[in-house]
Amino acid sequence: MPKPKDTRGLLYVVATPIGNLDDLSARAQQALRDIDVLACEDTRRTRALLTRFEIPRPGTIVSYREGNEARTGERILGMLAQGRNVALCTDGGYPGISDPGYRLISAVAELGLEYVVIPGPSAVPVALLLSGLPTSSYTFKGYPPRKKGAMTRFLEAEKDMPHTMVLFESPVRVAKLLAVALEALGDRRAAVCIELTKKFERVSRGFLSELLEKFEERNTKGEVTIVIAGNNPKFRK
Repeated sequence: MPKPKDTRGLLYVVATPIGNLDDLSARAQQALRDIDVLACEDTRRTRALLTRFEIPRPGTIVSYREGNEARTGERILGMLAQGRNVALCTDGGYPGISDPGYRLISAVAELGLEYVVIPGPSAVPVALLLSGLPTSSYTFKGYPPRKKGAMTRFLEAEKDMPHTMVLFESPVRVAKLLAVALEALGDRRAAVCIELTKKFERVSRGFLSELLEKFEERNTKGEVTIVIAGNNPKFRK
């Protein structure tokens, strides 16, 4: 027989630093001290975070990542049903944003289990503000498809939209994305943001054609967020 709802555990969806560890909020630190179970993308990286803030390791640490989310998600749901409090973390930013954490969050919501989101760092607003482009409305597109045809269709869907677009991309595909964006959207203002909040954070701003010229011969390393202006004459060549 299921236990009464008030005996079930609580899921904490915890945003963690995208680079600078000092960005972990006091509230997130307290949640990580209070939990029974830690579910994280890379257990080694999250353990380093616990060590940095002298947070005791919880009794149970599980790896929840793309590829094992179905099996591990069922295990986490079982622990919540047993009354154990669980924190869900990704390597950086919000679990569920371009991350399989959304599957667990959706399942918890569907079952009527309680969960809270603890705000914190995210590459999306940081890159948006650093780009110098309009912030009144924007579209976050996550990671684009890898193949050129699919990537072109992915970007063309936003061609006539006025919203600023924010994307994640692998450092080895920055030039390819810029080239396809130039072809699909026309030459408009954009920004390439690398290693946000870290020691070697850098932002390159300009038109897509200028950025393509800059990055096509460059061996880019680090986490990359790309921001592209919407369909506004003010931000087009």
